[in-house]
Parts: sequence; C-alpha cells; structure tokens
Amino acid sequence: MPRPTIARPLSALVLASCASLAAAQTTPSVVYRCPGPPVLYTDQLSAQEAKERGCRTIEGAPVTVVQTPQRPRPPASAPAPARPAEARVDPAEQRARDSDARRILGNELRREEERLAEMRREYNNGEPERLGRERNYQKYLDRVADMKAAIDRKEADIAAIRRELAKLPQ
Repeated sequence: MPRPTIARPLSALVLASCASLAAAQTTPSVVYRCPGPPVLYTDQLSAQEAKERGCRTIEGAPVTVVQTPQRPRPPASAPAPARPAEARVDPAEQRARDSDARRILGNELRREEERLAEMRREYNNGEPERLGRERNYQKYLDRVADMKAAIDRKEADIAAIRRELAKLPQ
C-alpha cells in the first residue's frame, strides 16, 4: 500500500509563503522622517499622525532596518533570584556606606548651591555687567542667554542631588 507523501502539501506551503514574502517586499511603504531629538524614521504612522507631528515622507531613498535582538524577560511573577549568603552586605557595613554616600552628596550639594549663588550674583537678574569685549550688543545678549541656561542646568543638578539624598535611608 503506497504511503501518502507530504511533499506536495509542503511544497505548496513553501511556494505560498515565498509569494507572500515577495509581495510584501515589493509593496512600497511610506517612510516618515519625524523631527526632534532623536530624529525618528518610521513607517508605523498614519498620514494624519505624521502631519500632526510635522513628519516628512522619504521617497526614493533606500531604507535599511536593523532590528536588535530582544533579551528574554523573566515573567513578572517570577521572584528575583536570592543572593547567596556570602554576597550579602553586613547591615553595619551598609549603614557605613549609606552615611558615606550621604556625606559625599551633602558636600556636593553645598558646593553646587554655592556655585549657583555665585552665578546668580553674576547674572544680576538678567542684567549682568557688560564686558569691554562686548561692544556688539548681540554678544552681550548671547552671554546673558548662556548664563541663564547655565543657571537652569545648575538648578536641575541641585534638584537631582536632592533626589539622590532623599533615596538614602536616614
């Protein structure tokens, strides 16, 4: 009795998948270049979404898509692996580390606050002293804008240090 062969159904399946793959590759998709840091290249937006975000279409340019391998994630219900006893830190040593970190961050916070106060004095509420090399008024305005940006960055740094201090145990 002859055995049924699976060659025909298998070849039909392979042929159908190749045809659908070829059709997918030849179908032109619209690729958008969206502004902003970072610049985004995507084909996942509708025309309306792209228009709202200020994206431009890219035509005639070959686009290469590189997909990064995704790391497997443990299930949410899986507990974190327990540390071996020798890898645990002695509570007294951990308290010492925390107090060192608190001291270091406190010193850094004081230095940054002193520097911020100095920058604010120099900034003089947006009207710093004009320097001799600033005969061109635009140079003066540029320096004032740079000073304001530096003050804003310093304030953000101080806020970050305070957040780090708040995370440490008392």
